[in-house]
Amino acid sequence: MSNYNQRGVFLQLLTPSISSPKEVRVSMQFALKEEGYDPENRSATYSLLDSTSREAVSNDGGVTFTMGNTPDVDDDGDIDAQDKAVLIALAKAYSKIINP
Repeated sequence: MSNYNQRGVFLQLLTPSISSPKEVRVSMQFALKEEGYDPENRSATYSLLDSTSREAVSNDGGVTFTMGNTPDVDDDGDIDAQDKAVLIALAKAYSKIINP
């Protein structure tokens, strides 16, 4: 996250389970960054607010993903198939990155 955008998405490629070696799991954490100031140490402080996590799972090596409940990512007031499609596209793209 930068000084210009206080919202962020943290992505993590998780290891597959032992029983399913073609499994691809992508963890997504959505957060809001709050900046503050610690007068005792005279330094800036940062904390994450409204943090939520979602996980996308693929059992075919990252070709197709499934997700449980999804948040309203396009902020249009409803949670619909478009929100899920955006998160699945993000997981699919991130899973293709070899060395993030």
